[in-house]
Amino acid sequence: MKIEKFTLQYLDDVANIEKVCFAHPWSRQDLKNQLDLETSHFLVAVDDGRVVGYMGLQIFSGEGYVTNVAVLPEYRGQGIAQALIKEQMKNDMSFITLEVRQSNAPAINLYTRMGFENVGIRPDFYSDPTENAIIMTYEF
Repeated sequence: MKIEKFTLQYLDDVANIEKVCFAHPWSRQDLKNQLDLETSHFLVAVDDGRVVGYMGLQIFSGEGYVTNVAVLPEYRGQGIAQALIKEQMKNDMSFITLEVRQSNAPAINLYTRMGFENVGIRPDFYSDPTENAIIMTYEF
């Protein structure tokens, strides 16, 4: 598996991962728009030429905001999300923060193992089903 910068050649694969992993996926056009944004830092995990996961990150004034971390179900538990996060942590930021569904124990465990701290709750942040988000932040 290789971690690479998200480029146009990976757009269809990333759009597919969105549809598979999220109740409200980003559109193909929304993903394509990320390619031209200076603040956008998206990475893909590629296995045998196939994108199996990706991570979106926006960086504003040295502050990192994770938009999405997604891995195809059949590739979960192989360290792909962790590899993506570690690579993104090489960016120049004072902190990186994200929201995660309160019921997503595997993701919460991963973020906690990587040094993220629970810093708060966003009530009813998610829909389908409605659920609180845990805000997790890593300070550099």
